[in-house]
Amino acid sequence: MVTARRPAAAAAPLPSPTVLLTGFDAFGGAELNPSWLTVHALHGRRVAGHRVIAAQLPTVFRESLRVLHDLLLEHRPSLVICVGQAGGRGAVSLERVALNVEDARIADNAAAQPVDRPVVPGGPTAYFTTLPIKSMLLALQHEGVAAEVSQTAGTFVCNHVFYGLMHTLATQRGFRHTRGGFIHLPYLPEQGNPSMSQDDMVRGLRAAIRCALRTTHDSAHGAGSLH
Repeated sequence: MVTARRPAAAAAPLPSPTVLLTGFDAFGGAELNPSWLTVHALHGRRVAGHRVIAAQLPTVFRESLRVLHDLLLEHRPSLVICVGQAGGRGAVSLERVALNVEDARIADNAAAQPVDRPVVPGGPTAYFTTLPIKSMLLALQHEGVAAEVSQTAGTFVCNHVFYGLMHTLATQRGFRHTRGGFIHLPYLPEQGNPSMSQDDMVRGLRAAIRCALRTTHDSAHGAGSLH
């Protein structure tokens, strides 16, 4: 008697590598925040073979880092870009340096207003981004999106999250090969001037993600940096 063989079960597909984008909720009396609207517009899309996951952080010291840490553990992304709003800037700002200081000009959304307090007591004075910001700058300019390299992310919750992200990637197991950094976006036109359309912000952020995923070594000239 010949027994029919059952067909072999199909192997479960491997999960797609992910990009984690975060934006903030509205703060300071505003009704919206372009950082959240922009990253949310990219949620679920695929860029350079990676699935984009967008999540919102509260504009609150400490709590923002707790939420970010949970997201990192849940998604184990290969790339993390945290995004915030920078009123008064007219270009997409690719941040270079995160400082270990909290010095709030206004209160956060939980009414906290720390002054001269470290993000991580005993931590390094600063961390540099691990994003290829010079190559990303060229990529955004190629798309016709106004962009700049910024030397300061401020000392509010944006810098708090930027520093906390880089400290986690540098010190916690499992994130050795994860690249991360921070991008500031201008106001939307309805918020005031200078400003940028949401379509341009989305197009610029998508170009920044694509460049970061494809660039192994940063280059101010963009040549020989892509694989």
